[in-house]
Amino acid sequence: MSEQQTGGADGRSADRSVPELEGEQAQHDTGSTAATMRGASRLGKIARGALVGLVAGGAGLALGELVAVATGEASAPVTAAGNWAISITPTWLEQFAIRNFGSNDKTVLLIGVYTTLALAAAVDGVLARTRLTLASILTAVVGVIGAVVAVTRPVAETSWLLPSLLAGLAAALFLRWLTIMSLKEAESSAKQTERRRFVLGTLGTAAGALAAGYGGNVWIKKRYSVSQARDKVVLPTPAKVLPKPPASVHPNVRGLGPFFTPTSEFYRVDTALALPHVDPRDWKLKIHGMVDRPFEITFDELLSYRFEEHDLTLTCVSNEVGGPYVGNARWLGTPLAPLLRRAGIHRGADMILSKSTDGMTIGSPVEAVLDGRQAMLAVAMNGEALPVKHGFPCRMLIPGLYGYVSATKWVTDLNITTFASSDAYWTPRGYSPEAPVKTASRIEVPKSGATVKAGTVVLAGTAWATHRGVAAVEVQIGNGAWQEATLATSDTPDTWRQWSYEWANASKGSHKVKVRATDGTGAVQTSVVQGVVPNGATGYHSIIVKVS
Repeated sequence: MSEQQTGGADGRSADRSVPELEGEQAQHDTGSTAATMRGASRLGKIARGALVGLVAGGAGLALGELVAVATGEASAPVTAAGNWAISITPTWLEQFAIRNFGSNDKTVLLIGVYTTLALAAAVDGVLARTRLTLASILTAVVGVIGAVVAVTRPVAETSWLLPSLLAGLAAALFLRWLTIMSLKEAESSAKQTERRRFVLGTLGTAAGALAAGYGGNVWIKKRYSVSQARDKVVLPTPAKVLPKPPASVHPNVRGLGPFFTPTSEFYRVDTALALPHVDPRDWKLKIHGMVDRPFEITFDELLSYRFEEHDLTLTCVSNEVGGPYVGNARWLGTPLAPLLRRAGIHRGADMILSKSTDGMTIGSPVEAVLDGRQAMLAVAMNGEALPVKHGFPCRMLIPGLYGYVSATKWVTDLNITTFASSDAYWTPRGYSPEAPVKTASRIEVPKSGATVKAGTVVLAGTAWATHRGVAAVEVQIGNGAWQEATLATSDTPDTWRQWSYEWANASKGSHKVKVRATDGTGAVQTSVVQGVVPNGATGYHSIIVKVS
């Protein structure tokens, strides 16, 4: 009896628990759905705020680009920010960019600037949904910071304030307008009308920003282009026309680069985010400082001087062992030494602090110009006026020195001073004030990791020791003895020298191949491994060759 009652009680209790559990489950499901909807709504608001921020920021940058049509490409907000980023980039990061991105380093930098601004704009757009006034102020402040960054550049003008200031103001106004429309949609009973207004406003602003930004960039390129002025330059006839080097300067080895580097393939390493476009009619060179007779010359005056041709290999201090930042060209220029003598250099002056039109400074030893080498102000390379990216209308060249202490592009100012009293751009960044080119060599054929057939394998490459010349090149296979390679005919001590070597009876397997050079003074290239900082990389270039 008691068991039946207990069982009945238990049964009734069990029966009652079913609907109770179902109710709890229903409440749980309802609560979960509501939470999911709230989460989705929150994400939707964040996404909408980010979109508004991106569109507003893009509209501001587009307006800044249009304003820069009047004030110059270097004053455009993104360009100004990128140039500032370059100026504060530490040496290790600068070398990382050159090593990994090469000539695309500036494209990577611009992508980084755009990405940073986009993230900031998106965050500001989300903030604007709850703190509209604060978000608007922050947007305007970014514009102010951009203006300050632009106007503090070495060659900036007061007008450079305008693009970033107006970009920040425009972005703040667009942010307020689009955010208010977005919030009205959420609060209004006429949701469809407000939503349509918001969508049209956002799409219209985005489309206008894209058109204005692209159009402004194209307009800038066209307005400041000097391509027509470059085409009109009549190159002076050199006092003595150099004959073409004999064909024997280049070994007939498939895959080995030409003796003269094609201008289109000549390396470019500099800090100019926006290439300076200098009209020859506006160009002047000022020579001053520790001199008796400071003076200026125009481009037309420059062309009236005595000109000469010279074959010269130019290399960048950032070139790693076996690296690509070296090129050989025939240059046309006027000797620099007579200009310095005309100015009358003071006793004790040992440095030429040259400056380009974009504010870059390079320090060169006075002695390297006056010791008889063919230092020049060049106006052409490989038979054509200098391309803009290589310094049009005029650049400086001093044989025997790395580019960062000799090869000023777009040069407009030569200040005769001392190393003790002046620093050029790269010196405070850890580089040596003076840097003669070190003896270097590289293997170009075959490429490292290539597979070749057993038997006779032809190796080839290039060696240089600018202003000292190359006297010998040797190759080592594995741990074997150093074997002398065949040198191509020498052009001048200031150019590289190509070489080849027939590796007879190459056996199957993987082999390490090294190369070293001896310069014209008899000094053998060092095996000591050193990075590019402070005055050029050293060590032997080596490759792995697989023989099958």
